[in-house]
Amino acid sequence: MEINKAEITQLINKQIATIERKINSLKELTQAIAPDDAIGRVSRMDAINNKSVNEAALRQSKDKLQKLQEALERINEPDFGICMKCKGAIQPGRLALMPESRMCMKCAR
Repeated sequence: MEINKAEITQLINKQIATIERKINSLKELTQAIAPDDAIGRVSRMDAINNKSVNEAALRQSKDKLQKLQEALERINEPDFGICMKCKGAIQPGRLALMPESRMCMKCAR
């Protein structure tokens, strides 16, 4: 089955826009907690924990954004959609869900 690069490009652009909005939101959630905020000790500990969870999500989102941007740059290369391990075709469904994929499902396991 042939992959439709125009559809994949559209999916990538849509995912990039979504990830960029998520990154902006996470940046707000990872702001430093001012020590003079009038919150209790338990609430402060909870806020610090939430901040670290959001920082991890921010790192993952930035990584995903970079991979999507790289996929967008590679989309017109002849090896786009070809598994870098077995050199077989990456399943179109996999590319639709994860356009940054560089390996087929079999090799990615």
